[in-house]
This record gives sequence, structure tokens and C-alpha cells, in this order.
Amino acid sequence: MSGGVDSSVVAALAHASGAETIGVTLQLYDHGAAVGRTGSCCAGRDIRDARAVCDRLGIAHYVFDHESRFRDSVIDDFADEYLAGRTPIPCVKCNMGVKFTDLFRLARELGADALATGHYVRRVIGREGAELHRAADPARDQSYFLFATTQDQLDFLRFPLGGLPKPRVRALAAELGLAVAGKPDSQDICFVPDGDYAGLVKKLRPEADTSGEIVDLDGRVLGRHRGIIHFTVGQRRGIDIGGQAEPLYVVRLDAPRRRVVVGPKRALAVAAARLTDINRLGGGHTGPLTAKVRSLARPVPARIEGDRVVFDAPEYGVAPGQAAVLYDGDRVLGGGWIAETEAALAQAA
Repeated sequence: MSGGVDSSVVAALAHASGAETIGVTLQLYDHGAAVGRTGSCCAGRDIRDARAVCDRLGIAHYVFDHESRFRDSVIDDFADEYLAGRTPIPCVKCNMGVKFTDLFRLARELGADALATGHYVRRVIGREGAELHRAADPARDQSYFLFATTQDQLDFLRFPLGGLPKPRVRALAAELGLAVAGKPDSQDICFVPDGDYAGLVKKLRPEADTSGEIVDLDGRVLGRHRGIIHFTVGQRRGIDIGGQAEPLYVVRLDAPRRRVVVGPKRALAVAAARLTDINRLGGGHTGPLTAKVRSLARPVPARIEGDRVVFDAPEYGVAPGQAAVLYDGDRVLGGGWIAETEAALAQAA
């Protein structure tokens, strides 16, 4: 229970079903420093809200301190990825580690039969067992962030909200008399509530704030930047290079040489991407395969060739450090981390 409306409604639904329900909250921040923070989760105010919901429902509530584990496996990894010129997804790392590993162990130790969460995805029983499907409400779907879920985890997990739209969840919270019914949603990256990613990375890795060259696709120096942590692939703003025939975009980041490589929008087109740490859920696909390379992107037609995902048409906004998640219709087949990309422009040349 993060202290938000989603996990609170899940606890209430579980309790209403007649099942013995235990609320568990992982403290991921320093309690005192985070009491007044908004837009976060699993911090001071949120722990208080989760406890109040459990008191309202009359169920047990446990808080486990995982601050150091969260810092090591999520926050430090976030900083290191930016320092290496990649674009991280800390929500996936959190689900892979602190949540779906540590929570599983805690649930087993408590003798639980299942672990229910407030994620907006669906667990569907297919011919070969439990399958992970996109949420019924596409605007709330979180399947991209759960691509690394293992089959063993999926067998133990329950997602009661996967078939509901968010307004209905808030209405349920109000009907159940939960004080969190109108509480704002937490931000995607809960430990950077002000959105200043570069500021956090500089604080954790002072060496990250090192200037370097901005170069074109041929290596010609066009200007200088104040640190690659201020840039991501596909970015247009902040390059500040004038006098060009076409608008410039960040095409790639050369971390070892501290270079930001820029070019026209067509240079962002990617034909394929090599994946690492591939996770597969269930058997093969029966329908056309699609791939999603950003959390807000639409799945696009693609195929798998070994450890590569090959797009039927050039795809834009594909960045190392992000994930490519594979679908058969609404079913999640798994995915992997994008290690490097193959430019469509280079193939055409």
C-alpha cells in the first residue's frame, strides 16, 4: 500500500471479499524529510494515509524500511544510467526489485496466498496459465512498466483494478469512505517530485556536471553543452545551436567523449534495436507482434530476430536505457532493455 487511492481501494476490495487482508507499505524515503512532500509515494504522509485506510477497514498494517535497498537498486541506478548517456526507467527497476522481489518474500513470510496491487493491468487465465494483459482503460495502462514480471510472480499476483477506469476507482473510494478518494496521483518518478532529474544526478554524481562538445552527424563541432545529463535522445529544446537549415534534435549521446550528437529529425528514425536481459512471459504469439518503446508510445508492428526487435517501419524516440515491450494484441509477451539502436538513415544510405 503506497498510501494512494489505487492501492487503498484494492485493500478495501480484498477485505470486502471476505479474505483475511494485510496491508504492507515499504518505506522508501526518510520519513522525516518526506512528510510534507507531494507527488511522491511510500513516504511520510503516504505511510500515514495507508495506516489510516487500514484502520478504517479494520485490517493489519505493516511498514518495512527499505530506504537503503531502494537507494541502491533504483536511485543510484537512475543516476548511473544518466551518467552513461542512457535514459532510465526507474519504475521498472522498482517493480523488478523492491516491489516484486522484496514484497513477494514478505508476503510469503506472512503466509499470504496472493499479493494484490493497484497496478492498472489485467491478469487473464489462458490455456497455459496466467497471462499479463493491458488494462481495459488505455489511458491508465501500466503494462509497459511490468514487462519484467516473471511467470512465478504473475501466478501469485492479482490486479483488481485492471478492468476499471480511474474515475470509477475514485468513486469506489468515496463510497467506501476512504479519506484518500480525492488524493492526487503520484508522479511517474516519485523520488524526483520537482522534475529536476539533472539536479538529482548532479547531487549524487558531482562529476556528471561536466561540459563537452555538441557535434553533428559527421563529427563537426557546433557548440558546447554543460553536461550530457541535461539531454535525452529525441530532445529538441536546450540545444541552442542557431543558423542551421533544419531544426536539430539529440540523435545520440556519446558518454565516454562527453559528446551530444545532433541532427535533423529524420536522423532519429530507428530500424531496429538490440535488447538485453530479455524476459519472456508464456508461449509464443498467435497474432501480429507489436512493440512499444516508450511508456506513452503506441505499440507498432515489429518482429523479433534473436536479441533484436526489428520495426516494420522506422520508429522514432527509441533510446538506450528504455525498454521495448512486446505484445500479441493486449497480451504482454515480455520485453527487454534497449542496449543500442540501428539507424534507418544508415540502412537507407
